Amino acid sequence: MLITNVRAHHIRIPYDAGVASFKQGASSISALEIVMIEVSTDAGITGWGDAFAYVSPRTTCTAIEEMIAPQAQGLEVPDAADIPAFMEQIQRNLHLFGRYGITMFAISALDIALWDLAAKAKGVPLHRLIGVAKRTRIPAYASLLRIGKPELIASECETALRQGYKAIKLHETTTPAVFAARQAIGAGTPLMVDLNCPLDGEAAIAFAHSCRDAAPMFLEEPVWPPEDFATLAEVRAKGGLNIAAGENACTVHQFRQMMKAGAVSHAQPSVIKVGGISEYLRVVALADELGVRLAPHSPYFGPGFLATLQLMSLRDDASFVEAFYMKRPACLWRGRIDVDTNGDVEVPQGPGLGYEPDKAVMEQYRVS
Repeated sequence: MLITNVRAHHIRIPYDAGVASFKQGASSISALEIVMIEVSTDAGITGWGDAFAYVSPRTTCTAIEEMIAPQAQGLEVPDAADIPAFMEQIQRNLHLFGRYGITMFAISALDIALWDLAAKAKGVPLHRLIGVAKRTRIPAYASLLRIGKPELIASECETALRQGYKAIKLHETTTPAVFAARQAIGAGTPLMVDLNCPLDGEAAIAFAHSCRDAAPMFLEEPVWPPEDFATLAEVRAKGGLNIAAGENACTVHQFRQMMKAGAVSHAQPSVIKVGGISEYLRVVALADELGVRLAPHSPYFGPGFLATLQLMSLRDDASFVEAFYMKRPACLWRGRIDVDTNGDVEVPQGPGLGYEPDKAVMEQYRVS
């Protein structure tokens, strides 16, 4: 089975996050920017992948078209056991463009698509190609966008719990916000706090102490820069709270540096950033070896979310899947990845990633 074409698709679906807002640098994100890769074969089987693209979808598309497509077109689709070595060679071929960021996002997309193809060729869901599923449904936590005002945070938390979510994650940087959420959800509901890398070590330790009585499950990425693992380890040691990080890490090599430094209690590989499924599985093996828990990063709605569900089904570790808390007018998967009233997301059971994208939705929301 030969790869005949590699194509990037930019899909832009607006969303409504209510009282929340989300800013990345100077850009306000008002829509879900999804960059999918479509890998066609001479056998008529298509593989789908996903590349991180929040505020740079055109750049990510260009990386797929100019770097990834020439590396893959015309080659034999590797068997599942050979995908990691195949992708390792592509990493080597492209290392001059950087081992992180856009290059690795584009590599991630191809890797996911190859695993999708390999599982479809066998007629099995991805999880069965890798191991034995231990869960058919994954509990979700509501990943709230930044709100700011404690009273609004409390209201959103209460609404999310009524909708069935079993846990809450904030994207807030103030102690009143954390305590407002805790008071709203009660003592028994897991609460996570994502700071998005704003603090130095001293300030991060102080923040951890200030919100310790709210008992967050972990603080996520409290330190700038995110790759300062020595300072992150100091915050973990002196702050008295668990620390999560890894959504901005690429390849198992950076995760090894992070874990060996003692920087995290929870590792957060993002399958559409870390290097795809192949690198994700390497991170999982390393985390198990070093006794680090997993808390995958997955606030997206493309094939990467399906891949995350497939991978999480292989572990009976009570981990949650991250779901952005927002309303959107359309779903590439016809609503089948929505969180149900019990707060769960069903693991797809179809071949490959489990579902095929809705072509009508792709065309309606396509950016040319």
